[in-house]
Amino acid sequence: MKFPALFFLLILTCMHMSLAQGSYGNCCLGYITGMKASTRRNIESYRVQQTDGDCNIRAVVFRMKRKPSHKTQRTRCANPNDRWVQDLIQDVNNRVQN
Repeated sequence: MKFPALFFLLILTCMHMSLAQGSYGNCCLGYITGMKASTRRNIESYRVQQTDGDCNIRAVVFRMKRKPSHKTQRTRCANPNDRWVQDLIQDVNNRVQN
C-alpha cells in the first residue's frame, strides 16, 4: 500500500517540475547591453515585460522584422531603465506614427 502512494507522489513531483521549467518560455531572463544601428532599423515593435506572473525581471522586448529564411520571430530584451533603450522606444514610436 505504501509503494503506490510513494510512486504517485514521485510522478506528481516530476510533473510539477516539468511544468515549472516550461513557464519561462516567453520571458526575458537577461538584458543586452547595446544594439548595432543596422539591428535598430529592423525593429518592428516592442512590448514591456512586467514582473508579474512567471517573469522575474522588467524588460523591454524588441521584436525584429522576420527574415524569410527564419521560422520564428527574433526578439531582443533590454533594460527599460537604460537611456539608449528609452531613446530607441521613442524612435520606434515615431516610426510607427509616420
